[in-house]
Amino acid sequence: MPRRGLILHTRTHWLLLGLALLCSLVLFMYLLECAPQTDGNASLPGVVGENYGKEYYQALLQEQEEHYQTRATSLKRQIAQLKQELQEMSEKMRSLQERRNVGANGIGYQSNKEQAPSDLLEFLHSQIDKAEVNIGAKLPSEYGVIPFESFTLMKVFQLEMGLTRHPEEKPVRKDKRDELVEVIEAGLEVINNPDEDDEQEDEEGPLGEKLIFNENDFVEGYYRTERDKGTQYELFFKKADLTEYRHVTLFRPFGPLMKVKSEMIDITRSIINIIVPLAERTEAFVQFMQNFRDVCIHQDKKIHLTVVYFGKEGLSKVKSILESVTSESNFHNYTLVSLNEEFNRGRGLNVGARAWDKGEVLMFFCDVDIYFSAEFLNSCRLNAEPGSQKGFWLLARFWLWNDLSVSFRFPDHR
Repeated sequence: MPRRGLILHTRTHWLLLGLALLCSLVLFMYLLECAPQTDGNASLPGVVGENYGKEYYQALLQEQEEHYQTRATSLKRQIAQLKQELQEMSEKMRSLQERRNVGANGIGYQSNKEQAPSDLLEFLHSQIDKAEVNIGAKLPSEYGVIPFESFTLMKVFQLEMGLTRHPEEKPVRKDKRDELVEVIEAGLEVINNPDEDDEQEDEEGPLGEKLIFNENDFVEGYYRTERDKGTQYELFFKKADLTEYRHVTLFRPFGPLMKVKSEMIDITRSIINIIVPLAERTEAFVQFMQNFRDVCIHQDKKIHLTVVYFGKEGLSKVKSILESVTSESNFHNYTLVSLNEEFNRGRGLNVGARAWDKGEVLMFFCDVDIYFSAEFLNSCRLNAEPGSQKGFWLLARFWLWNDLSVSFRFPDHR
């Protein structure tokens, strides 16, 4: 019995082993049949085990060509539409630019007047009438005066700086630079294309051609802003070979620049009477006369000097200085007034002003410490009118500017 059970067990073992091998063989054959084809056996696109003729490939190429032609036609149509839109936008931009130029440089020209509504123009002109452009306003005191700022092509001079900072500086902000450049260009447009009502005549150059002013002919300008009305601009231009100045007044009533007036100014006959009150300070007077000789006698030559001297001490020294200048420079346009009183600046200026009896003159009330230039004297002439006090603010501001340089030139006499 044990032997027979062992034989049965052995047969069962081999039977199971055979079944396992058979299952493995079947699984292996199944995997071979179901495995995906390799790249080497893959068919070409459009070919699935069959051979296509020449007609098939020609039809395929024709289809692709039609597709590309349709795509090209669509792209050409889109390009044409984009070109048309670009042209329309360019025309709109050109129209806006022309309108902007008219607003900046037209300054009241006929084309601008025709386009602008009448009520708007009436309002803008009313702002000019309200501002202190043509007629000054009565103020309770000097603190109510709105000061002017001065500018050239490169610098701006600001009064509110006082003595804490140098008033001469370059315009740092881009909007301020653009504003002043726009104003100068507008002034040139007024001069080069005058209206019939402008107080100026067309001048001709040496060859008979029309004179054209440019930015290099700009001398100086002034502006001030009244917050409820607008900004006033006073511009001065001059050719190097001409004696007359061109003066243009513009106003920006919180809108486009508008021309107020344009005129020609001749300052060749304008005499300045420099009135200096003095007491004892003969050393400072020596330095003052040195600058006076260089600027007024040698360069300007249209100056009268009035010295109002207080007291007796130092009077002979002052007379000697004036006589020395007379002998050296052949200068006789001066007046010496002697007062046996204590020094009083207001009294001296009053006496000096009344000492002049030769007609209208531009008076420059000056201290002995003041240092000025020939350009400053021309600025005084340009910004003053006979019989008015228009130039007072200018003289006061220049006194402040030059007082700033006095601290370096005359450190002991502030």
